[in-house]
Amino acid sequence: MLGKPILRVEDAPLLLGAGLWTDDLVLPGQLHVVFVRSNEAHALVLAVDTDDARQVPGVVGVWTAEDLDPPPAIPTGAGYLPLPGLEQPVLARHRVRYVGEPVAAVVAESRAAAVDAAEAVVVTYDPLPAVVDPSAAMRDDAPTLFPDLGTNVIVDENSDPVPDGFFDEADVIVDVENVNHRVASVPMEPRAVVVGAHPETGELTLWLTSQHPHKVRDDVIALLGLDDDELRVIAPEVGGGFGPKAMLHPEEVVLVMLARLLGRPVKWCETRSEHMVATQHGRAQVHRWRVGAKSDGTLVAIAGDVLGDAGAYPSLAARLVSVTAQMAPGCYRIPRVHLRGRVVVTNTTPVGPFRGAGRPEAAFSIERAVDEVARRLALDPVEVRRRNFIRPDEFPYTTATEMTYDSGDYEAVLDALVGALDLETLRKDQAQRLERGGPLLGVGIATYVEISGSLGLGEDAVVEIIEGGRVEVRTGTSPHGQGHRTVWAQIAASLLGVDVESVDVVHGDTRLVPQGGGTTGSRSAQFGGSAVFRASELMVERLRSLAADLLEAAPGDIELAGGAAHVRGAPAISVPFADLRAAAVDEESLRTAFFFDQDNWTYPGGAHGVVVEVDTETGLVTPVRVVAVDDCGTILNPLIVEGQVHGGVAQGLAQALWEEVQYTPEGQPLTTTLLDYLVPSACEVPPIETMTVETPSPLNPLGAKGIGEAGAVGMTPAVVNAVLDALAPLGVRDLAMPLTPERVWRAVAEARGDGIRT
Repeated sequence: MLGKPILRVEDAPLLLGAGLWTDDLVLPGQLHVVFVRSNEAHALVLAVDTDDARQVPGVVGVWTAEDLDPPPAIPTGAGYLPLPGLEQPVLARHRVRYVGEPVAAVVAESRAAAVDAAEAVVVTYDPLPAVVDPSAAMRDDAPTLFPDLGTNVIVDENSDPVPDGFFDEADVIVDVENVNHRVASVPMEPRAVVVGAHPETGELTLWLTSQHPHKVRDDVIALLGLDDDELRVIAPEVGGGFGPKAMLHPEEVVLVMLARLLGRPVKWCETRSEHMVATQHGRAQVHRWRVGAKSDGTLVAIAGDVLGDAGAYPSLAARLVSVTAQMAPGCYRIPRVHLRGRVVVTNTTPVGPFRGAGRPEAAFSIERAVDEVARRLALDPVEVRRRNFIRPDEFPYTTATEMTYDSGDYEAVLDALVGALDLETLRKDQAQRLERGGPLLGVGIATYVEISGSLGLGEDAVVEIIEGGRVEVRTGTSPHGQGHRTVWAQIAASLLGVDVESVDVVHGDTRLVPQGGGTTGSRSAQFGGSAVFRASELMVERLRSLAADLLEAAPGDIELAGGAAHVRGAPAISVPFADLRAAAVDEESLRTAFFFDQDNWTYPGGAHGVVVEVDTETGLVTPVRVVAVDDCGTILNPLIVEGQVHGGVAQGLAQALWEEVQYTPEGQPLTTTLLDYLVPSACEVPPIETMTVETPSPLNPLGAKGIGEAGAVGMTPAVVNAVLDALAPLGVRDLAMPLTPERVWRAVAEARGDGIRT
């Protein structure tokens, strides 16, 4: 059963509208909250006049930072990297640092009344100069967001100069400057929060759209000084996470405070425009690298800078430059790597994790560099990659950045991709198009390795035989599209000899599952799945022991099948699980738990290929074929893997071609709706061909590695490489993402020497 393409069991209620979403909750006496947000990118807050707002019919109250004196502040670095003095107050106090920052919270009997009252709040600002460009933010004359700090540079790692002779072995050195531009996560469901008494237990409960309810609980408890048992957190159905929903945000803290102050339930649901300016963005890195290679294409050294834009307040972006630098060598044996990592604050929405979180940025630069090395040396990009791959017999392999890759076969995935693409035929078509005119054809490939997992968090699982002999699995991972209910049921069912339909999976509730590491960083299968696997193994031993007593046999002779236990060779005489439960001394004897952790991250890899058509008259890029070959270790459910790859590939395509968060130089956002921010539909994304190679990880009992972020890591450089391959005959050597029609058209016009206005 494990490893089989079983259809997702969670889909029926979602398709039928039977799922419970946070916005579906209506608690008795529920109030509505609307936030007043800054319309200035950088300013002193001189006054917040709430008098008129308080007079709006239906308004219960208006709260500002002064009313919360002092307001709690969100930890920097998501709590993993303390940066004292840079914390974000849950309501702005004295100064605002980006458009969209919460300044006041209005509470009313209805959302309409809260909206009317929010519009009546008058905030008096004294505007200050703003900085939105991360490179400009490093200059001595740049406006500083935190005057006491005296600089916008909040992280500076590995700042020693590049050692002498670093590139002595290089016959050619290529300079690569790449911008991984800022993107928004745009889940189907924006953030939503309800806080109030649980209707069954009376506990103060926080319902929200979260990837990590346990961390939200722990962070809120710490910020508000609550006891461990004072707050229950529940994540109902979650319509997409992609990284930002793993973080704690100001609104969640404010709603808990308001619910406690008022003694009534409160609800806030984010609008799409609020999401675009108030929920953390992703990527936002600038790379300036030098990559050296020998004349045969052997890569010998990387040196340069990784500059990260944290936005106005440093969330997890403060750590992501380290991840990018660590993964800079990609799939290759590169003996020397020296990358300086810096992070700055700017007057923009805070930046946090977004699908891949630091790994797509690294893959983009190294894969663009490899293609440039191949061009400079007149070599085949495929062959250059093969010459530099870490070989299968070298694993576990420790890179120059001290990351120990657990397993992989990069040549196998590349071979599978090249075979699927049929490069020889594509090259012939490409040449013919050049002769006859019309849209140009481009072929791009990218190989990648990424880091997955989360050391130090581990994961809990509980397996229990419950009423009626059903199996209940409780997990600390919190799914939001990954198919946990299906795969965790497959794992337990495979070991316990029951149907998947006989397994219930419980998650996302800190009362029912006291601990959990959450669903981030492609960690779920290797941590959560392994915990379920080990807890199920313990349950098998319990059931065999109990059945052996009843059937007067040795435990080793007991087999489990069809939800019952029988003696091997005598299936006609069996004891159903329901009877075993009734015969147990107490309920806990048929409840097993396991906490799983592993010694290292795992390192999934793959190769992605794209075929594009480029209309040189309009600049339009049309992806016509997409192939993804991925290695996520042992595959637990092929359908789940394929679905995850599809989602990641779509987001990788979107970053390369369409999506970009934009600001004016003064810090005003230009992409505040989906009319301005181009999210692709099924019409723009071509059919996605998927293939897999399996190199099991030795680090967990399932052999699993991550897959949820793979498409977003490998696809983006493949798309850009494809477009530049199409435009190479015209002399276009580089393009900044996203590859919009205007940007491509201008590059073609400039390469042809056409007179155009810039």
